[in-house]
Amino acid sequence: MTRHQIAYKEPKKILTPASGFLYGYTHSLNPYTGCLFGCSYCYVRQSPVGLFRGEEWGEWVDIKKGIHEKYIREMSILRKRGKEVTIFMASATDPYQSVEYKENITRALLEAMVEMPPDFLFVQTRSPLVTRDIDLFLKLKDSLRLSVTVETDLDEVRKNFSPQAPPIQARLKAIRELQKNDLPIQAAVAPVLPFSKQFPETLAALVNRIVIDDFYTGDGSNGKRTERLKIKERFTEEELEKWYGEHVHKYAYEQMKTAFSSDQILISKEGFMPY
Repeated sequence: MTRHQIAYKEPKKILTPASGFLYGYTHSLNPYTGCLFGCSYCYVRQSPVGLFRGEEWGEWVDIKKGIHEKYIREMSILRKRGKEVTIFMASATDPYQSVEYKENITRALLEAMVEMPPDFLFVQTRSPLVTRDIDLFLKLKDSLRLSVTVETDLDEVRKNFSPQAPPIQARLKAIRELQKNDLPIQAAVAPVLPFSKQFPETLAALVNRIVIDDFYTGDGSNGKRTERLKIKERFTEEELEKWYGEHVHKYAYEQMKTAFSSDQILISKEGFMPY
């Protein structure tokens, strides 16, 4: 069993000016550095923090201290300057990874946001722990979107590509609970992994908005990062032709159209943009 390296660090800043894929946002916010889910295909593996740390991605996490106070201070400065603040949480970690059960870093940030709300908050996760904070999301719901990743409906596929990530059924149950509370929620089929013919109907019973992303449209390098991660080797020979390549988001789109209207299906960046 892998022993995770967990450290506590106090960052100088919490809000990071957004750029690149997140060009529609003013800031990104990562409650943690590192992610214990350690998904095999995560693009952060090929980013500076993933490459230069000297430890395997998924085996370490830095827990950020003092974040409530830092958020309030940084937001106060931005508001005094009359700045709009739109936040993507989180771009390089999962805000609801397993250590959040104990540490409550993400919850502390949301509590700070209730005190001093951003103009828009996008929360991206693949963890059912997100439902814990429904009480806070309800206070932020007029400027909020929640996005829960469900790359496939086949848990054996999930175990192959991201064995440390939460089971698929637990995520679907979480989406159902968020929807039941009338929160703005989407399912992110990102990246697209092999799924069954029933998957579109399964999602359509839960949400009216999905985003599709694949290794070529979504890894920030037209698939080059994914190639370096050797994700191709995780597919069976039978899966490769259908589920790996530049055509995959188009194929997934056609499948999802059997249960969603075209305006309910967003592709890559457009599905993660604010408002």
